[in-house]
Amino acid sequence: MQNNDEIMYGLHDKPKVLHCINAALQHVMASFIGIITPILIIGSALGLTAEIPYLISMALMMSGISTFIQTKTFGPIGCGLIAVQGTSFTFISALLIAGFAVKGQGGSNEEILAVMFGICFWGAFIEIVLSRFIDHLKAVITPLTTGIVITTIGITLIKVGMTDLAGGFGAEDLGSVENISLGFTVMFIVVVLNLSKHPILRLSAIFIGMFVGCVISWWQGVLSFDDMLDFPIFSFPEPFKYGISFQWDIFVPVALVYLLSAIETSGDLTANSLFCKQPISGPLYIKRIKGGILADGVNSMLAAIFNSFPNTTFGQNNAVIQMTGVASRHVGFYIAGFLVILGLFPIIGSVLQLMPKPVVGGATLVMFATIATAGIKILTSEPIDRRKGLIIATSMGLGLGVMMVPDVLMQMPLLVKNIISSSVTTAGFCAIIMSVLIPEPTKSVAEKV
Repeated sequence: MQNNDEIMYGLHDKPKVLHCINAALQHVMASFIGIITPILIIGSALGLTAEIPYLISMALMMSGISTFIQTKTFGPIGCGLIAVQGTSFTFISALLIAGFAVKGQGGSNEEILAVMFGICFWGAFIEIVLSRFIDHLKAVITPLTTGIVITTIGITLIKVGMTDLAGGFGAEDLGSVENISLGFTVMFIVVVLNLSKHPILRLSAIFIGMFVGCVISWWQGVLSFDDMLDFPIFSFPEPFKYGISFQWDIFVPVALVYLLSAIETSGDLTANSLFCKQPISGPLYIKRIKGGILADGVNSMLAAIFNSFPNTTFGQNNAVIQMTGVASRHVGFYIAGFLVILGLFPIIGSVLQLMPKPVVGGATLVMFATIATAGIKILTSEPIDRRKGLIIATSMGLGLGVMMVPDVLMQMPLLVKNIISSSVTTAGFCAIIMSVLIPEPTKSVAEKV
C-alpha cells in the first residue's frame, strides 16, 4: 500500500480481496446506468422493444470484456489503468439516424440492427488506425486541449448528476422535496464517509450512501421490486446474431463520431492518470493514450460482433478512483468480472435498474464535479497566457453553449447537428483547431504579456 493521504492503493498494489470487491462494486454501480441507458434510448426510439433485454445483456458483457482488455493490456492494446469501458453516449444521435434510415426503407428489427452493427464494426477501424498516429498529432494531447475536454466532460456530467438527484430526466415529480431530500441525504453520507480516517469507511462511502438511499426509498414505497423488467435468467453471446450489413450513406456520421470518441478518450485517460498519480506527459503517458484509444477501437469492433454498440472509456469512473482512493489496476479485473456476470445473468442487472434516480444522482454529483476539478487542475498546471485564455474561453463557450441552448442547432443539417451537438466534441474540436491555427507566442512576446 502506498504511503499517500489521497491514494490508499497505488496502480500496481494488490488490495485485499474484500477491498477489491468493495471498490469494484462501487465502480459497477457508478457505470451500470450509463452502460444500459444508450440501449434503452436507441431501442425505445426505433421500436426494438423485443430486443432490448438481449441488447442490454450484451452491452454489460462487452463492457466487462472491454474493461479487462483496457486494464490488463495485450501488447499495444490497452492503457493499463482502471479504465472502465461502457456503451458510448456519443454515438446515440448517429446510430438513431442510421436506424431511422433503415426503418424508413421498410427494414425489420433484424435488418436495422444488422446495419447499425455493420457500420459500427467497420467504423472501429478508423479509431484503430488513428491510435497509431495520435502521438504525431501534438495539438490533440497537450495539457491545454485535454484540460478543456476533461473540464467540459465534468461539467456535462454535473448536469446529468443534478438531473438525477432531482428525479431524473422527464420525471413527473422532478424537483420534488422528496427527491431533493433523498438525493442530498445520499450525497451527505458519501461526503462525510469520504472525510473519515478509517480506510474501510472511505472505501465504502459510495456503496453505503446508495444502500442507505435504497433502504429509505423502499421504506417510503418509492422502490418496489414489482417494477422489475422481464429479463431472461441467462443470456448467451452469439456473434452477429442479427447478421451484418453496410450502407455508405449512413456510415459517414458514425465514422466522424469515432474521430470524436478518440478525442474524448484521450481526455478521460488523462484524468485517469492524474487521479492515479501517474504522469500526464512524456513517453509513458503517450503510450497509455495510444494503447487506450487502440483498445477503444478494438473493443468497439468486438462489441459490434457480439451485438452491442461502440464502447468508450467512462469518465465517471475516474471520479470513483478519486473518491475511494483506490487506483490499483487489480480492481479493474474484479469490475470486469462483475460486468460479465451481470451480462450472463441479466436478472441481476434488472434489480440494479430499479435504483431510484435521486439515489444515483446523490452519489454521483460530487464525483462528476471532481472530474471538472481535475480538468481545471490540468489547465492551471501551466501559465495561462492571452493565447491559452482565448482558446479556453472560446472552446468552453461553444461547448457549454450547445449544451445549455440545444435549440441553437435546430436549423442545422442533420450531419452538422450530429457532429456538434455534443458539448465535449464541440469544445475538443474547437480547442484543437484554434491550437493549430493560433501560433504559440515567442518567448519575448509571452514574457511581455
